[in-house]
Amino acid sequence: MRIDAAAAGMSARALGRISDHLMQRYIVPGKIAGALPVVFRKGSLAYCEPLGRMDIERDKPMREDTIFRIYSMTKPITSVALMMLYEDGHFQLNDPVHRFIPQWRDLAVYQAGVVPNFVTRPVDRAMTVKDLFTHMSGLTYGFMNRTNVDHAYRKLGVGAGEGATLRTMIDTLAKLPLEFSPGTRWNYSVASDVLGYLVEAMSGMSFDTYLRTRIFEPLGMKDTGFTVPENAVDRFAANYSRGADKKLRCEDDPQNSIYLKLRTFFSGGGGLVSTAHDYLRFCRMLVGGGELDGARILGRKTIELMTCNHLPNDEDLTRWALGSFSETANEGYGFGLGFSINLGPARTATIGSAGEYAWGGAASTIFWVDPAEELVVILMTQFMPSATFNFRGQLKTLVYPAIVD
Repeated sequence: MRIDAAAAGMSARALGRISDHLMQRYIVPGKIAGALPVVFRKGSLAYCEPLGRMDIERDKPMREDTIFRIYSMTKPITSVALMMLYEDGHFQLNDPVHRFIPQWRDLAVYQAGVVPNFVTRPVDRAMTVKDLFTHMSGLTYGFMNRTNVDHAYRKLGVGAGEGATLRTMIDTLAKLPLEFSPGTRWNYSVASDVLGYLVEAMSGMSFDTYLRTRIFEPLGMKDTGFTVPENAVDRFAANYSRGADKKLRCEDDPQNSIYLKLRTFFSGGGGLVSTAHDYLRFCRMLVGGGELDGARILGRKTIELMTCNHLPNDEDLTRWALGSFSETANEGYGFGLGFSINLGPARTATIGSAGEYAWGGAASTIFWVDPAEELVVILMTQFMPSATFNFRGQLKTLVYPAIVD
């Protein structure tokens, strides 16, 4: 796609500040290896600039078709996948989860103890499918390192280990208590992995096959999947973190990465790799009311349902979030069915629009969609952990002033 900032109603000169900022603040000083920012508005590609390197050790420059680990940017794709089945009449948002996972009928809430000797109490109400979409299910992540429940996730290897599948994860979770009664708090969790299992249970297809045939192939997302094929390894970026000496160190070498191996656990919460242009096609479908280039994925009203704030009383995450970790700021942001929701610039204290929806990934990848401006912004990079740099906030201060119409 040809870059045309003027057709997008944006200033090419102003957008150039994105490159200057990322190069001078992050790439030249060695804080990240490279980046690929993309700006798309009103049907036109306004900006796309590969910066730095995708693999320092092999001195490989960043490319427009570089393949990235998108981690939790998998979650919105998983939400779309299940909402396609919602449109097919398979469930309602308020359906109890145990309708589809019978072994979860007697889930209880943690009171005391350690695995396997827990003291629990009954839930106030049954977990619903909506609770999974909104991370108000009572589930957690093992890496939280905060409670005896997440310790149990680590000890029992929830979603981990050789031969693990979405079904084995479901069976393990059936043995564990919830952090809280569903609907009473917000906590980032394996809920999106459970949504992936529900896709399998309702469709009768493996989750990876469903995504490929129902979303990726119709949208032309040819480089998105759970593994990197052999003929694409040369485009796969290295993943970095920062050592005690503040220098970059490779966390996952693209030449011997786990993403080159066949998977049995298809994580709806963080398992995909993709490219900036593939993810842009997914976002363009959302901006287009569920359709892109003749491929209809969802209905417009379904996307409206997904991208409104579903937190009780239209409050933000500061009121409901139990833990401090997620891929969004809490103040001024609500949560929809798989996305953070901007509740307005006055509440977020950042430039932008009410109704923006967004998410990010553990390797500092980010995206947001602004329906009011018909705007999509994506940043691909590979640096962990994502909380190190506030790339979304910085990019917003560079992108929005470039709008000239």
